[in-house]
Amino acid sequence: MESHKTALILIGYQNDYFSPNGILYGVIEESSKVTNVIANTVHLLNCLASTPALIITTPIFFTSNYEELIEPIGILKTIKEVNAFQMGTPGSEAIEELNSFQDRILEVPGKRGFNAFINTNLDEILKQKGITDVVLAGAVTSICIDSTGRSAHEKGYHVIILSDCTSARTVFEQGFYCSNIFPLYAEVMTHTELLSHLAIRVSA
Repeated sequence: MESHKTALILIGYQNDYFSPNGILYGVIEESSKVTNVIANTVHLLNCLASTPALIITTPIFFTSNYEELIEPIGILKTIKEVNAFQMGTPGSEAIEELNSFQDRILEVPGKRGFNAFINTNLDEILKQKGITDVVLAGAVTSICIDSTGRSAHEKGYHVIILSDCTSARTVFEQGFYCSNIFPLYAEVMTHTELLSHLAIRVSA
């Protein structure tokens, strides 16, 4: 792996998921704490900041009446019912831990569902930058991470999913996906293992 051909895609790092005041914080709280997702992600970003690696965030936003969602089911129905990720609200904003990396993070808007490639120009950006390796971090492991990972694989990218930078609905679900689902199409590793693959010195 080479850092200039690698893209880290941050999915769901918004207050409604990761802030204690977030509407959906309880969905991933236990899994996030067990694997120290935020601390690990910040450490990873600190180590990547001075490298050529592409860092992208793909936030999900909805208008106040959720007109983008037509007869939603499952988690998207829940999001609409509890008014999560509503444009212009604190819950839709990026978590404060990402603020110091704003100059290094490229925001790719348009995500309205599980797959970060749908309704966005993510694939176009990756191809323009000559990216071959896609690294996924964020939430939710069994939904947006899995959906985006499969899509990236089908588009020909080498996919890496970070076991200690992703959050599931339960600790069991996190372990199950990392052990049994993701290895079917991706490499699963910790963020420090990724840094080792990229030959990047791990800072404290």
